[in-house]
Amino acid sequence: MTITLITGANKGLGFETARALVEAGHCVYLGARDAGRGEAAAAALGARHVPLDVTDDASVAAAAAHIEQRDGVLDVLVNNAGIGGTFDHPRDTRADQVREVYETNVFGIVRMMHAFIPLLDLSAAPVVVNVGSGMGSLAVTTDPDRIEAGLVGIGYPSSKTAVNMITTQYAKALPRFRVNVVDPGYTATDLNGNSGTQTVAEGAAIIVRMAGIGVDGPTGSFFAASGPVGW
Repeated sequence: MTITLITGANKGLGFETARALVEAGHCVYLGARDAGRGEAAAAALGARHVPLDVTDDASVAAAAAHIEQRDGVLDVLVNNAGIGGTFDHPRDTRADQVREVYETNVFGIVRMMHAFIPLLDLSAAPVVVNVGSGMGSLAVTTDPDRIEAGLVGIGYPSSKTAVNMITTQYAKALPRFRVNVVDPGYTATDLNGNSGTQTVAEGAAIIVRMAGIGVDGPTGSFFAASGPVGW
């Protein structure tokens, strides 16, 4: 059975990804900061809850130790946890606001990778899916035909650009792994006040697809449901 861990999975895209992967036969660990919500979400899906705050070294280390003790391996890691932060005008944006976003969206992925690469190394086909955004694409955000081109912010967009780069670096450094970043699209979640035009099922589809790739699948790439995304 494929052992899969999803961060930030008690709601939104993470929850829907967990639901779909449980349905596909994965043994899913549903990572959530809030124990009550995490346990309730896991019970609803037939998944396993693991307490997990990607901004906390001790929490991440404890989650890795728990999965190692119970299963001894991790096959798929979905780095889904993320925050939007503020979209203040750039002239009003403070460094501490940006740092807060990076703590989850960027440093959280690095923290997770550092802790879980040893368990992924034990898998016959290790897969990592980093949940990015079209807002992190220089190509997309400078295309006047894309909605992302009209949104201006410092913290969230630049954090997702950083996710693109660290994805390519992990892919190069870990050639046996399949490490990719995905753009779920403008999906109705708490992150955007449920203003997105897609359902969570539509948004999660590309995450689920990339979580299921095999040893011959792509790596170091950026995908949306419609296909490759320009960096």
